[in-house]
Amino acid sequence: MIMLQRRQLVGHDILLARHGNHISAMRVDRSAGRVVAFLDDGSTDSAPNLIFPGLRMPETLRSVLREDWKFLTGISACGVVLAGLVSAASAAVAGMSGDPALVQMLTAYSGN
Repeated sequence: MIMLQRRQLVGHDILLARHGNHISAMRVDRSAGRVVAFLDDGSTDSAPNLIFPGLRMPETLRSVLREDWKFLTGISACGVVLAGLVSAASAAVAGMSGDPALVQMLTAYSGN
């Protein structure tokens, strides 16, 4: 099973090697695939975020949600519909029964 882990950004390491303690802030430009560093003297420098362009990075929770949100939404909707059907069936069975004890058990069961 592939574990979800934080991606290591190669650009951070490159910029730290270039500038060391002279970096005041860093940000990731995901659209360009680069890490941008803001230096103490007001200038900026950037470095690529991948060693090899075709390298497949490990999955993170954010990347899984970004890629599979339609599938996960569909599964969640099916779960909600199934829970509603089970609740409706329980209420229907309770309503069809003439036994007050069964009605009370099916409608007020707390799960304990």
